[in-house]
Amino acid sequence: MDDVDSQEMPGAIVEEFLQCEEGTRALLKDLEQQSVEGNHEEVRRRVREFAEHSRNTFFAVALALTNSKHFFGDVEAQLGVGPADKLRDVAETYPTLAEPFNIVRMEVSNDRKNPVTGMDVTTSYHAEEEVPLIAYTAHSGEMVLHESRGSPQEVLQSASYLVQATNDSLEAALEQDHSINTDELSELIDRREQLESELGQLRDRIDELRRTPVDE
Repeated sequence: MDDVDSQEMPGAIVEEFLQCEEGTRALLKDLEQQSVEGNHEEVRRRVREFAEHSRNTFFAVALALTNSKHFFGDVEAQLGVGPADKLRDVAETYPTLAEPFNIVRMEVSNDRKNPVTGMDVTTSYHAEEEVPLIAYTAHSGEMVLHESRGSPQEVLQSASYLVQATNDSLEAALEQDHSINTDELSELIDRREQLESELGQLRDRIDELRRTPVDE
């Protein structure tokens, strides 16, 4: 949001919202209906399109949907109570749109794409093959990104690809003397420690399985 912040934010973006409030509310109403009907990919597509063609109005709505008292306070300070109340009404009327707008805001501001916000996992067992199975579904908000089912070694193969890609990205950053901000580095350390803990448990379970006699 650097280009938005460079203006008299939030006044500039809110003024643009006020100029096209009626059309924006019509869009939000339609998006909410699409969301209720489960058309989450269509909602994501249209919110992205909104951000592309009406950037300032998009940010005004996205920030309103965070229901931030700080944001509403800034609007009041710059434009008065009336505009702030209109944005509060947006947040109260369309709370189901908070997540897709926040995700697209991340995409626009931070160069993300379909950030994973959750994962559903179930396990089963294939008796004929004598192999456990793991089914998982990755979500970005309400939108399903990926569904898969595989054996433990197949799932770990996918995980190893992602770890390798992470190492590649960090190596490239080091080679090009790119800095990593402290928040990202701190979170990265936490993820590494969590991964090491899970790998320790995996090692123990594999060792236990190796000691367990195999039925002939």
